[in-house]
Amino acid sequence: MHERFARSEWFRHDRFGLFIHWGAYAVPARGEWVRSYERIGVEDYQPFVDAFRPDSFDPEAWADAAAAAGMKYAVLTAKHHDGFCLFDSALTDYSTMHNGFGRDVVAEFLAAFRARGIRVGLYYSLLDWHHPDYPAFGDQNHPMRDNPAFEGRDHDFDRYLDYMHGQVRELCTNYGDLDVLWFDFSYDDMTAEKWRAGELIQMVRELQPNVLIDNRLEGSGGEKGSIVTEHPTPWAGDFASPEQIIPAEGVTTDAGEPVPWESCITLNNNWGYHAFDHEWKPADLVVRKLVECVSKGGNLLVNVGPDARGRFPEPAVATLREVGAWLAENGESIYGAGPSTLPKPEWGRFTERAGTVYAHVFERQVGPLALTAFADGELDAVRLVRDGSRLPLAHAWIAEGNPGIPFVPFGPNEAYSYPLPDPVDTVLALTRR
Repeated sequence: MHERFARSEWFRHDRFGLFIHWGAYAVPARGEWVRSYERIGVEDYQPFVDAFRPDSFDPEAWADAAAAAGMKYAVLTAKHHDGFCLFDSALTDYSTMHNGFGRDVVAEFLAAFRARGIRVGLYYSLLDWHHPDYPAFGDQNHPMRDNPAFEGRDHDFDRYLDYMHGQVRELCTNYGDLDVLWFDFSYDDMTAEKWRAGELIQMVRELQPNVLIDNRLEGSGGEKGSIVTEHPTPWAGDFASPEQIIPAEGVTTDAGEPVPWESCITLNNNWGYHAFDHEWKPADLVVRKLVECVSKGGNLLVNVGPDARGRFPEPAVATLREVGAWLAENGESIYGAGPSTLPKPEWGRFTERAGTVYAHVFERQVGPLALTAFADGELDAVRLVRDGSRLPLAHAWIAEGNPGIPFVPFGPNEAYSYPLPDPVDTVLALTRR
């Protein structure tokens, strides 16, 4: 991998992280874009801000859930598009410190997750629908974009940028070493130097030289920006950030070299808490999508939106617990692993780490498993990762009728069909002679 991605070594090792979208939008409980979708003005939104006093906020419980899920890093929304801050900012009273809650959520989040050895990151929205100098009328996303009362209003955008840069400085100065700084997002002409991106990145690099930055100072979830070019901009970022999708073939530079990337996905269909969104992704899907990301050289960042009282929804906790149980048995095929040079098998996927190929078997077989990517005699050993047991290679008439292909049976009779040891993903460690 190109030397400009050297600082992301830990990121490419850890592979699995937690995203947390939380803020005053949890009170109306209709998702984090509720102000934009429903054209809610600042005054009409204020009752939700005033009511955001989560009596069950327990960052220790959040950290426990992440640790149980096998997640190695976590990113919290310090400020989302509505402009409401979860941290103690000297630049605004529009925060959890001044709305009656009186707690620095960011500080407590960082302490709890660091205590469990989980790397930490902060999300910061470049947008701000609360700040009076952020363009409103005619903007693509602002809640007042088509409100005639806002037409012709003057906005001192440089004053907003001073505010935005000042808050990023606070996050990079007041909260210790950060592992990730997750900016969101560019659109239309609101991109790159419109954010004074060069100045912003220079400041961040001086204050947090090792922090990883995403690519959204010049793009959104569907855009890679210049991170994939031979000569990227100074604000191109350290990793690409596809959203709600997994790239068909991973992410590479224009020259075909791998680029660090992370698919961020929601566990249901909303980032922020939505009381009526019950479309929860099951654990087996999350496991298989994590495997898919790793097999393509990427990470998976899974989002949970806590409710207005500060609790992770129970279906989310249950899913994370199941994913963690699978990782506890099969994590060696994920952490520190990456793509294999072998072609994708029809029954699942391959990952590889330090010369060991991991076969992720998703589909039950008729008879033994055909490892067509290997030549006969090429394999030295086959190990079932979940319990360490050694599996034999088939020698019966099935193998004889398919010369040159090694077969792995899942039961005592190598010619019979058996259920997979793990119907979610049976992982085999394959070592060559």
